[in-house]
Amino acid sequence: MSELLLELFSEEIPARMQKRAGEDLVRLVSDALKEAGVEGKNARAYATPRRLTLVVEGLPERTPDVKEERKGPKVGAPQQAIDGFLRAAGLASIDEAKVQEDKKGAFYVAVTERQGRATAELIAEIVPGVIRAFPWPKSMRWGSGTLRWVRPLHSILCLLGGKVVPFEVDGIKSGDTTRGHRFMAPAAFAVKDFADYEMKLTEAKVVLDAGKRAHFIHAGAKALAEAEGLTLVEDEALLHEVAGLVEWPVPLIGRIDDEFMSVPQEVLTSTMRANQKYFALHDAGGKLAPRFIVVANLDAEDGGKAIVNGNERVLRARFADARFLWDQDRKQTLTSRLPKLAEVVFHAKLGTVHDKAIRIGKLSEALAPFVPGADAAKAKIAGELAKADLVSQMVYEFPELQGLMGAYYARNDGLGDEIANAIAEHYSPLGPSDDVPSTPLGKVVALADKLDTLAGFWVIEEKPTGSKDPYALRRSALGVIRIALGSSVRFRLSEVFQTALRGYGELGKAAADRWMDAYNTESVHDAVVAAFAVLGMSGLQDFFRDRLKQQLRESGARHDLVDAVFALEGQDDLVLIVKRVEALSEFLSTEDGANLLAGYKRAVNILRIEEKKDGASYDAAPDAALFAQDEEKALAAAIAAATGRAKEAVAQEDFAAAMSALATLRAPVDAFFDKVTVNADDAKVRANRLKLLAQIRAALHEVADFSKVEG
Repeated sequence: MSELLLELFSEEIPARMQKRAGEDLVRLVSDALKEAGVEGKNARAYATPRRLTLVVEGLPERTPDVKEERKGPKVGAPQQAIDGFLRAAGLASIDEAKVQEDKKGAFYVAVTERQGRATAELIAEIVPGVIRAFPWPKSMRWGSGTLRWVRPLHSILCLLGGKVVPFEVDGIKSGDTTRGHRFMAPAAFAVKDFADYEMKLTEAKVVLDAGKRAHFIHAGAKALAEAEGLTLVEDEALLHEVAGLVEWPVPLIGRIDDEFMSVPQEVLTSTMRANQKYFALHDAGGKLAPRFIVVANLDAEDGGKAIVNGNERVLRARFADARFLWDQDRKQTLTSRLPKLAEVVFHAKLGTVHDKAIRIGKLSEALAPFVPGADAAKAKIAGELAKADLVSQMVYEFPELQGLMGAYYARNDGLGDEIANAIAEHYSPLGPSDDVPSTPLGKVVALADKLDTLAGFWVIEEKPTGSKDPYALRRSALGVIRIALGSSVRFRLSEVFQTALRGYGELGKAAADRWMDAYNTESVHDAVVAAFAVLGMSGLQDFFRDRLKQQLRESGARHDLVDAVFALEGQDDLVLIVKRVEALSEFLSTEDGANLLAGYKRAVNILRIEEKKDGASYDAAPDAALFAQDEEKALAAAIAAATGRAKEAVAQEDFAAAMSALATLRAPVDAFFDKVTVNADDAKVRANRLKLLAQIRAALHEVADFSKVEG
């Protein structure tokens, strides 16, 4: 067995492309080998800024011999069919085919045998094709050649079992040599195998493994920080990006001028991270320290002093620009920026960001009573100003700071911490791992922003389809759910969406007009209610139900229990839905719950069959005078008692107590089915017993639609 070592040596490969490029190289070469009947072991790729390397172990010296059989037409088939078979199989005459028999008779079979060939020959064909068709997101052509690569390709190293696999790509011949670090070890050297290759690269100041480079950067940066009593700000994404920018990482520590420390620390860290790829440091109090970590790509003779000084000068200029923007932005209040939002389009059909800001303000004011501790007047102000920083110079330069800069400007305007924190938090949560807003006002404005977005896009019928969700409506819905459940914020979806739809005024009414024939109303308010009724029926409630099912499924809940609760009329209080689901899950995990579910299923199945056969419904109350057996009387009494207690418990939102009340039905239901024949000869008795079964169904539907429960 032999080892394949392939290195594609080029100018600097962008860091963001390296990981995917390594995966593509492994996939393309491995797939091509498998197609030829060759499978290696432990195929893996490595990437540095100047090289893409592949190693595949356990390759055979030759590809396997292949024997193929192609079934043809029956013996005696028309000549036209036989001629077609011969052409497809590559046979000169029918005499070259074999005759085989099966249950359907005799038929021709073409047997083709191909001898294996040297694996090196196969690789010499595969690699040039992979190089020419490599799926770089962006590629370039240079010189007079036709090859396209991410950056100019300089050399190709290709060894199989220590021997060069000869081929040529656009004038570049494969060989056994590579180069080390661009400045510290630029000379070419030959290698024998991967172990020799990796060792000599290390000697030539190149760390091949990106994971090792990241480890060296992290460990070195932490050591430099700790030496000055500081803490490295962990940034996994930046760490891996920087690891893709250097071949020989050397962390160094630099200083930030004190004059810039009055600029918001998020601005400074964003400047360092986005523009310079520097790591930030915190002091003992958790604040940004006037230091930074820069990662050099070489061992400097002066210990890195010139590198640090150069980077400090560049950073000083960056920070001077940031301070200028900060000073300029503070000359205007957030309120004075509101009119400028009218110049920013939110959506062609939904108006400007100014329109949205006004809607968020009104909706925040309406939602404030649902969130304990939220002041309605402050909520309105925070909602209106939440998007105002979008037209600031700082956010234009650093879009990732939207919301955070609004909070700084709000404090600068004297609006107080409550409003400032609400502006900072209103985009949250941005994803499943992001925290929900921590302040009452932040929850209100975040809910208002997301509910307004959902209502608006449903009005113009721009809903997610399949995997496409260009306006992140699923994320907005999940955000509403997480805020509501995480903080036990109680509201009915139908009511808050009606309120959100009213914010769209004539647009909301125009949407309602599309369904006015079904709703006899002329007022905007009633039209909005009508619009919501139809919009909800056309998917909005289902959309939220699916998002809630996803959320609960991730926490271990059964999706069918969510369906069982949602199936009840008027179930759109997210907190109550979850409480019902939890109580139902706990109940069904008990013996009484499982047996009662089985009894319910039996009752419902009988009812469905008999109601269909009779063309009648048996939902009416049974007549006690027609009870012929004690088990009927006992079941009727138990249903009446359990239903009363369950209704009372549900009214008090004590779903565990409601389930306990229903659990008392288990014994009388079991006894009824053991002793009583539902389809009695007497038609009146039969109908009465079917009505009793309907009472079982109605009793359990006080807490959930058990027909939706699986099992």
